[in-house]
Amino acid sequence: MCGIWALFGSDECLSVQCLSAMKIAHRGPDAFRFENVNGFTNCCFGFHRLAVVDQLYGMQPIRVKKFPYLWLCYNGEIYNFKQLQKQFGFDYQTLVDGEVILHLYNRGGIEQTASMLDGVFAFILLDTANRKVFLARDTYGVRPLFKVLTDDGFLGVCSEAKGLINLKHSTSLCSKVEPFLPGHYEVLDLKPSGKVASVELVKFHSCKDEPLHVACDTVEALPSAGFDIDKVKSNIRILFENAVRKRLMAHRRIGCLLSGGLDSSLVAAVLLKLMKEININYPLQTFAIGMENSPDLLAARKVAAHIGSEHHEVILNTEEGIQAIEEVIFSLETYDITTIRASIGMYLVSKYIRKKTDSVVIFSGEGSDELTQGYIYFHKAPSPEEAAEESERLLKELYLFDVLRADRTTAAHGLELRVPFLDHRFTSYYLSLPAELRIPKNGIEKYLLRLSFEDSNLLPKEILWRPKEAFSDGIASVKKSWFSILQDYIDQQVDDLLLEKAAEKYPFNPPKTKESYYYRQIFEKHYPGRSSWLPHYWMPRWVKATDPSARTLKHYKSATQE
Repeated sequence: MCGIWALFGSDECLSVQCLSAMKIAHRGPDAFRFENVNGFTNCCFGFHRLAVVDQLYGMQPIRVKKFPYLWLCYNGEIYNFKQLQKQFGFDYQTLVDGEVILHLYNRGGIEQTASMLDGVFAFILLDTANRKVFLARDTYGVRPLFKVLTDDGFLGVCSEAKGLINLKHSTSLCSKVEPFLPGHYEVLDLKPSGKVASVELVKFHSCKDEPLHVACDTVEALPSAGFDIDKVKSNIRILFENAVRKRLMAHRRIGCLLSGGLDSSLVAAVLLKLMKEININYPLQTFAIGMENSPDLLAARKVAAHIGSEHHEVILNTEEGIQAIEEVIFSLETYDITTIRASIGMYLVSKYIRKKTDSVVIFSGEGSDELTQGYIYFHKAPSPEEAAEESERLLKELYLFDVLRADRTTAAHGLELRVPFLDHRFTSYYLSLPAELRIPKNGIEKYLLRLSFEDSNLLPKEILWRPKEAFSDGIASVKKSWFSILQDYIDQQVDDLLLEKAAEKYPFNPPKTKESYYYRQIFEKHYPGRSSWLPHYWMPRWVKATDPSARTLKHYKSATQE
């Protein structure tokens, strides 16, 4: 995890512009470099480093003697860089996984480069010999990337929007900063003036398609025995374990978030098992946050005892959570209700990890709910086919919601997040299964995933079959959820009259509740006029919901009242 920043064709003094690069210093607390591009005095790169691999040669932009005309700034981890080296005979000059991007590009161009990378990434690649700039981002947008491109060809690129919004440019004061789309790459021509012109934006991978890099994966082709349930369960276990194994690549200590729900518990259990197998000589630290005796804390405690991790509990008090709201919204760059609620706990547990432990590479369970139909409203899906379509829609929008939350709350404290449920091969296989296999069954969501691990003894049965809890709800007590605690506080902060006139003040995505109004006010304070970053609020489908919390849904109430 790190922070990348680059400008092409700046009309303003670069020493002034580079102050904007310091807005993302939290993403890379270990080192910083600012470098001009030879021959293009108005083009430069900025890089904040969190040293996770190759502590000696890991600074960026990466340049190697073999390709003196290539400049690379990237954020992410490429898990198959050694397999690609073996397959194509690449001669690496560093131990940095991202160096493979230079070799792939030299061998087959940008299309092959983006398609063959197994990992999470956002990168800026400059080819001064051919006067091209390339931008690319992984399939699910696990690593963030924003850009601004003016009509006269000034380009700014950054890991977070906050590094671009205050850039100065002669022709426009308020240029449109926007997220770079996941699963895409963009080709831009670099003019002698340092300015750029976009040539094409290409989608190189869709979540349903088996990725091209399967050809050099550590797990060989799976036997095609149709959809026999035992074979399906075996494949799910094999691919998930492989997803966790490849993410063990790190020179810094590994830890794991553990809410006690199915997803983080499976990640923690498989992670610890594999760490033992490869003789990692320190205990796995697991981290849970919640109010005293909250459902998540109790469940996480049970999982930690079962798997034998070194478990840490962070007790959330109401005042601390409320005080964190503004800094959380600033970190997130969104005003989405459920994202903010869920981020507060994750932000505070990340703060604890950074201050109190030496774990830096943090595993988490993001992506499972979208992939395996874990949200409670999936029980109301009209048909398996519509549930499958909804699952794909949620995966495509992860970069706006859960993946955004997971990245910003951890990156704010200089931690690197790893999310095995969003492994390209695992997700494409799961999405290839018949729609009726993937829907909730017997009143239980994620039924197929649970069934696949039933005989593994990785988790206690009551955890494996524990019903879904939203993170923002599970950290609170059963009697009073976190969202209702927030609403009680905010009710005193927002006047009724303000809410009545909300649509006039905020015509795009107008707030409908005092809570959403409160969040929007804070967002607009830091990012005025940038409301289009959130195209719509996250809300459940097929139900008459006015609030995104699972606790307001009828299915949840009936389950907890039984």
